[in-house]
Amino acid sequence: QMQLVESGGGLVQAGGSLRLSCTASGSISSIHFMSWYRQAPGDQRGWVATITSDGSTNYADSVKGRFTISRDNVKNTVYLQTSSLKPEDTSVYYCNAATGLTRYWGQGTQVTVSS
Repeated sequence: QMQLVESGGGLVQAGGSLRLSCTASGSISSIHFMSWYRQAPGDQRGWVATITSDGSTNYADSVKGRFTISRDNVKNTVYLQTSSLKPEDTSVYYCNAATGLTRYWGQGTQVTVSS
């Protein structure tokens, strides 16, 4: 059972940036998809970005050009570098690991963007 721990969230002014980290309890080198999702109060959890095991990346339109996902297989960590943050980016951000039929979720880290 892999555990994922997110960190790096916090309170930031609009236009600012944060780097979120997701550290796994085991090796992520063979994990096909590492992703970030987010969920605002009253909303469903939504997909933000994914990085594949070969380094390919995809982003939701709402964050494209502002967020960058990356992975460090030596540190078993996935990052989400956020920039030009907007109040509507305020959410709990969750890390997800997916390989085959197996899915793992972290507990989330809160990002709050003030206007």
